[in-house]
Amino acid sequence: MTNTLETSANPLISSDRVEGTNVYNGQGDKVGSVDCVMLDKQQGKVAYAVMSFGGFLGIGEKRHPLPWQTLTYDEQKDGYVVNLTKDQLEKAPTLDRGDYDRLKDRVYGASVYSHYGQTPYWIPIA
Repeated sequence: MTNTLETSANPLISSDRVEGTNVYNGQGDKVGSVDCVMLDKQQGKVAYAVMSFGGFLGIGEKRHPLPWQTLTYDEQKDGYVVNLTKDQLEKAPTLDRGDYDRLKDRVYGASVYSHYGQTPYWIPIA
């Protein structure tokens, strides 16, 4: 009997390895990096990846909560890809540094998911 984990890439990754990972757009340009991953501890789901975007040495940097399903891992880039333009990201909902409590507001969360054309993670998909 063969252990499939030994013969294929491990689909699991620890959150500390996700934080700091680069995020690229569909054209291969770096648009930011993952600042943190937000988990719904009651539902056991990944809710958001908060991406740092723009700025220089942390000044003027914006944080965008992205629905987790908007990110696709690309092994060649050793990073995540989002199929969004720079303009779409600039117009996306933002968070202030350390303002992660705002993500528990379902109205704000629904606006984030709506901006990216996704169904909020807390709504069951039939």
